Amino acid sequence: MALSDVDRNLLERCLTRQPRAWEDFVDRFTGLVVHVINHSAQSRSIRLVREDFEDLASEVFLTVLREDFAILRRFRGQSSLATYLTVIARRVVVRELLARKQATSLAASHPVASAETEARIHDREEVDRLLEDLEPGEAHIVRLFHLDGLSYHEISQSTGINENSIGPLLARAREKMRRAGEAVG
Repeated sequence: MALSDVDRNLLERCLTRQPRAWEDFVDRFTGLVVHVINHSAQSRSIRLVREDFEDLASEVFLTVLREDFAILRRFRGQSSLATYLTVIARRVVVRELLARKQATSLAASHPVASAETEARIHDREEVDRLLEDLEPGEAHIVRLFHLDGLSYHEISQSTGINENSIGPLLARAREKMRRAGEAVG
């Protein structure tokens, strides 16, 4: 299937950064991304909660945004935009699911020893240092989610931030922390 005029127009609007273009893009393809997440998780027998869907969808859309829409700029129009995005979304989601599954199995397979406790203290100090590079609001949300273990709903109630804004905020904060960590390391 070839690139439709609607998608060609939407693509051009995004690449030229026209007003509301990104919002229209997200509105048009959120259902597709959620379907890819659901299918990828089910085919690997991985159970996801709502926050997982939001995090994975955010990661897909952040990948599309990365480097000034580099992925969209590489699109040659030899298929439908939906087909192209399905492939991109699947790659991102599978990579994230496998990384999460590996992290979970590694954590479960190693009992906590004193050396690991010391490493965790060092890691906590490193996390605190990275959090200092974030804006205070971002750092607070990251602490609530990753360190205090609150759900998106609980964070929303605690901070007054719209629940649907928390996943993208966390994704942006994690990206900033990743870049700060690479700069130091």
